[in-house]
Amino acid sequence: MKNEINDPSSQGTGRVQKIIREYGQRKWGLIPLLQRVQEEIGYIPKEAVEPIAESLRLFPSQVQGVISFYSQFSTEPRGRNIIRVCRGTACHVRGGRTILKVVQQNLGIQEGKTTEDLRYTLETVACLGTCFLAPVMMVNRSYFGKLVPPKVQSIIRQYE
Repeated sequence: MKNEINDPSSQGTGRVQKIIREYGQRKWGLIPLLQRVQEEIGYIPKEAVEPIAESLRLFPSQVQGVISFYSQFSTEPRGRNIIRVCRGTACHVRGGRTILKVVQQNLGIQEGKTTEDLRYTLETVACLGTCFLAPVMMVNRSYFGKLVPPKVQSIIRQYE
């Protein structure tokens, strides 16, 4: 198996190394650095942990600990479109569970999974902070509220 970070033929190599160079040896930059890597590549390749740790003079276990602690980070490829369905109280009482089922049926995946074509990743969150729009979901950075099943299907079609 090729090492994506150190293999010059890999697309991820140059991008990760460039990001690492931008942050230099600033330990405080670990979280922003990880965010940038994930933004650029779509996830944090396991092969990136050691070069990141080395550049920041941290142990690889410290870097991995941060990655595993924060749910925003993923070490597996994620979809181009991240769908987050709210499970908060307001969304729950206004039909959020039905919205989640409709999304699952439309995508053919369960929460926490990514479609085989890497088009979508489905996540649930405790609250999206827009209770007045319940039930709510996000696709990437866009909020969609006052959802009903036909509206959910229409929103998903926009991202095909």
